[in-house]
Amino acid sequence: MRKVLAIFLAAVLFLDIICLGVIFFTRDTSNKNGKNGVFDRAVIMAAGNNVITDKIISQAAAGNVAGGYSFDPLYENIADTLAEADAAIITQESVISSEHPVSGSYPLFNAPYQVADELRRIGFNVMNIATNHALDYGEQGLLNTIDFLKNTEKLSVIGAVADRADASQPVYRTVKGIKIGFVAFTDPVGDKSLPEDSPAYLCSSADESMIYDAVSTAKQEADFVIVCPHWGNDYGKDVTPEQRAMAKKLAEWGADAVIGTNPHELQEMEIIDNTDGSTTLVAYSLGNFSYPAEKGEQLLGGLLSFELVRNTGTNSVTLENIRMRGVVTHYGMDMSNVRLYMLDEYTNELANVHAVSRENTPDFGLRYLKKLLSDRIDGKFLR
Repeated sequence: MRKVLAIFLAAVLFLDIICLGVIFFTRDTSNKNGKNGVFDRAVIMAAGNNVITDKIISQAAAGNVAGGYSFDPLYENIADTLAEADAAIITQESVISSEHPVSGSYPLFNAPYQVADELRRIGFNVMNIATNHALDYGEQGLLNTIDFLKNTEKLSVIGAVADRADASQPVYRTVKGIKIGFVAFTDPVGDKSLPEDSPAYLCSSADESMIYDAVSTAKQEADFVIVCPHWGNDYGKDVTPEQRAMAKKLAEWGADAVIGTNPHELQEMEIIDNTDGSTTLVAYSLGNFSYPAEKGEQLLGGLLSFELVRNTGTNSVTLENIRMRGVVTHYGMDMSNVRLYMLDEYTNELANVHAVSRENTPDFGLRYLKKLLSDRIDGKFLR
C-alpha cells in the first residue's frame, strides 16, 4: 500500500513539474499592456513632409458643405495603420495661421487649422514645425502656429518655441512607461529670419551649440532620444555630405534615432555604430507624406515604424522591429481627388488610373513604386 501511495505521489509531483514548465515556457513576455510581464513595448511611427497644396485645399473646401475644410478623405486610407502607433511623428511643412490667407502655392504656404485637427484625430501626436516654410508669414505666422498647436489636445510640438529661453529644451513624451525626448531643427531658410528681438525661436542647424545642448540634455533625462532634422537638398535622392556629417554628430551627442525630412524624395537608411557601443538609427529622408507632385519619385514617401522595448527589471530600452513602408499620394485628372494609400495596399488598378504625367514618369505603376522603395531602402528594413 505504501509503495502504491509513493508511486501515486511521485506521479502527481511529476505532473505538477510538467505543468509549471509549460506555464513558464509559454508565458507571454511581450507584455503589450506593460502590467504583468517583463517588458514594456511602445510602437513609434514617423511620416515625411505633409504638404497642403492649393489642389488639396480646394478638395477639402468642396468636401465640407457646412463651410470650412474637411481633410478626412485625404487621410482615411492610412488611418488604420496609424492607429497602431503609441507615438506618431509628422512634419507639417507649412504654418497654420488664422491671421493670414490660406495658401498652398510656392513660395507661401499656410494650411487651414482643420488639417492639424485631422492629423491628430488619425493618430499623429508629435508635430515637427521646423521647416523651410516656417517663416513664410514671418514672426507672427510662426507664433500663431505655435499658439494654435500648443492648444491642440494631446499634441506635442517640436522644432520651434514661442519663448527663446526654451530653445535648448527637448520635448518629452512618455508612452507605455518609456520616456522619449524629441529635438527638431531645420536648415537655414534662405533670406527669411526672425527679428533679433523676437521672443520666438526657430531651431536651426546653424546653431549647433543649441542642438548639442538639447540632445545631450535629452540623453540624460529620457530613455530614448529622437532627433528630427529638416535638411538636405530639395528634390534630391542622394544624401549630402553635410547630412552624413551632422548625423554622425547627432549620434555622438546622444541621438538614438535620427529621422529626416525635406528633400521630397525617399532617401537611404543606415545604423551608425557609436564608439560607446551604442547604435543610432538614421533615416535620412522620409520623402513626402502628402504631396500631389508631378514626378513619380516624389509620390512615394516612407512611413517608418519601430518598437521601443523596456526591460522593467533592468530599465534598459532597446530598439526592435524596424520597418519602412511606402506611402503613395494618389490623384485623378488635374490633381483632383487626392488620396493617400499604403504601398502594400495599393493596387495595379489604382496605379493604372493615377494621373501622374507619363511624360515625366513613363513607367509609373505598382511595379515601379515597389522597385523605387527597394532601390532607396536597404532590404533589411523592408518586410
